[in-house]
Amino acid sequence: MKKYLNFRTNTPPLSFLVDRKALVLSIVLTVLVLLAVIISTGLGAMYIPPLDVLSALFGGGDPGAQLVVLNLRLPRIIVALLVGIALGVAGAIMQSLIRNPLASPDIVGITGGASVAAVAFITLFEGVSVHYIPFAAFVGAALVTLLIYVLAWKNGVTPLRLVLVGVGIGSAMTALTTLLIVAAPIQLTSKAMIWLAGTVYGSSWQNVLTILPWVLIFVPLSIVFARSINVQQLGDEVATGVGNPVHKHRFLLLMFTVALAGSAVAVGGAIGFVGLLAPHIARKMVGSALGALIPTAGLFGGLIVLLADMIGRLAFEPLDVPVGIFTAAIGAPFFIFLLYKHRNQ
Repeated sequence: MKKYLNFRTNTPPLSFLVDRKALVLSIVLTVLVLLAVIISTGLGAMYIPPLDVLSALFGGGDPGAQLVVLNLRLPRIIVALLVGIALGVAGAIMQSLIRNPLASPDIVGITGGASVAAVAFITLFEGVSVHYIPFAAFVGAALVTLLIYVLAWKNGVTPLRLVLVGVGIGSAMTALTTLLIVAAPIQLTSKAMIWLAGTVYGSSWQNVLTILPWVLIFVPLSIVFARSINVQQLGDEVATGVGNPVHKHRFLLLMFTVALAGSAVAVGGAIGFVGLLAPHIARKMVGSALGALIPTAGLFGGLIVLLADMIGRLAFEPLDVPVGIFTAAIGAPFFIFLLYKHRNQ
């Protein structure tokens, strides 16, 4: 039986329950993430001890260490963390919304829309600044999601139609992306392929500021709407019967998924399978109640991308292997395992 902590505030008047196990796990994961950030920041061609990293973070220590920590390594590490959080939360919402453990933004087509837009921008608008790629990727994700929603609508949108249309649109986006790459000049093709592999290489504080507002706004909003998804798990008829505006909330939550996944893909490229892996790990720990699942899935997602990027940055020096290669190496076999496990459902 789950144990809950009851929190009450007088101003504003709020009262809510927090799963004690999820709270403890979130605290432990937060500590692990902070340790991973400090250790990863110190590792590289120039090794910086953890205490010197902390000193540099607070404006002290050697000026050279400050330069490496604050200008070169920390922005990349924070971007990796935020991208993982966004993808983990987006995957948790998507799986709960569609009621399908195989669902995630990259499988249902949202990431595919961002990829088409970004690759089209890279290959067709060679002279335009690369700083517009995140904007193009986000717009592509939003437009494809709207297309999926419209095509899935028939007196409302059911989870089954949403996932079937999403997988179909995702396949079409993959084909279109391949066509753009085949038709492009070789120098642009290599640039597009690096983006498609998913990488946070060269991230700056500008990239941090690009994704940070989306995470700060839409992760809390997702937690606020978690109760609505929990009710929808009982079925549309039951949810409607207890006064839940099913289609309105489903559309809103889908937009939250687009905002999180779109911003993550816009900054980090097409990093695959994080939105599939993180919610499954979190669900094993805290159960399927979304209020507990969202923060833990986000932290697991951040930790996965952070560790994958650290391995890609250090294991093959001087090469810098894209983080998406490592997440795909783990995620693809896991996806096949899930397909086999749920083959009769």
